[in-house]
Amino acid sequence: MYSKDQVSKLKQAFWTAFGQYISPQLSAEGMRINWINYKTGIKHLNFKLHADNKSAFIAIELSHPDTGVQELLFEQFKEFRNILKGYLNEEWEWEQQLLDENYKPVSRIYKTLPDVSIFKEQDWPEIISFLKPRLIALDEFWCDASHSFELFK
Repeated sequence: MYSKDQVSKLKQAFWTAFGQYISPQLSAEGMRINWINYKTGIKHLNFKLHADNKSAFIAIELSHPDTGVQELLFEQFKEFRNILKGYLNEEWEWEQQLLDENYKPVSRIYKTLPDVSIFKEQDWPEIISFLKPRLIALDEFWCDASHSFELFK
């Protein structure tokens, strides 16, 4: 078991390493961006990166407090399902109305890497190799599709 302080330091070290690894990568628009805190420009629509002691995942997370608006956002993404799959070159999980780690209702479109731990440095290359290309693909998708979500601004 790790102390709270050790957990915090390991997580910070991982995300710092990931940030340094991906920072030279320019966005699809050729701009420098903060990949870890990716800004979609739509409130309550985030690209979420997560890693813990059991797995890692990358997600499009819809967290609008109005569940009706959240459902509309999810439906809008469904319209882009095949286009998104084309950018990602794989199928992702689609879950409408689940509870996040803070027990708030969210909808997620995500891909999980099981059986890795952020607390094992030997797993970091695998986690980074999982997250990086998918985040870049999400950025490419968003560069082309974001205009279709402008009504949610």
